[in-house]
Amino acid sequence: MKIAVSGKGGVGKTTFAALLIRSLNDQGKHVLAIDADPDANLAAALGIPDADEIIPISEMNELIYERTEAKPGSVGGFFKLNPKVDDLPDTLSAKLDNIKLMRLGSVKKGGSGCLCPASTLLRALITHIVLIRDDVVVMDMEAGIEHLGRATASAVDRLIVVVEPGRRSIDTAGHIRKLASEIGLQKIAVVGNKVRSKNDEEFLKKHLPDFQILCFMPYDDALIEADLNGISPFDVDSPSKNIVKKILSGL
Repeated sequence: MKIAVSGKGGVGKTTFAALLIRSLNDQGKHVLAIDADPDANLAAALGIPDADEIIPISEMNELIYERTEAKPGSVGGFFKLNPKVDDLPDTLSAKLDNIKLMRLGSVKKGGSGCLCPASTLLRALITHIVLIRDDVVVMDMEAGIEHLGRATASAVDRLIVVVEPGRRSIDTAGHIRKLASEIGLQKIAVVGNKVRSKNDEEFLKKHLPDFQILCFMPYDDALIEADLNGISPFDVDSPSKNIVKKILSGL
């Protein structure tokens, strides 16, 4: 199972991804968790110790140079377009029970589509993880799907867009679906989060008529407090855990 999770910042995307990953781990699944959002902290949400010390792969200059034979930050020139990456998920992952986590980081120069050593290494790694690895894979993406391409889109079992009742969140969901359609990713669904009432549910149904809505998750002070206190949302008493487990049974 390969799942990508996306959505506007602040909607609870990383909280949902963490609940999903920890639920899979609770079922005895071996999960490869990919933090592909530079502004998120999936490691902390999972409850991985010393989460702040995990170095993003895009900042591992020596590794990038070793695998691509080009200086990180350079654009163009000659470097390996198919660098060796098959050993990285096992050697560079932070671990918790059956979970392995990798932080990708961001490519700071050349734009999202740049042909540069760092972006080439990340794309090769994602391609290997999605197409070759046997693990269950959950990717916490930024408000888009930059790290995915046509080669990997067909192997993604589901792109889940987390939304909250609000126009900007709705607009972001539409933008993500447009990006997904451009690379042939059609298996898209929505999770409505921070829902306070039936009116919120109806708002999301009305403004997302062409999306499959997997569930509605309630606004939950326990999850807010968990984030403030640096506790995994899975480790607090919340109805969202059971909701996520029901989602898994249908994926």
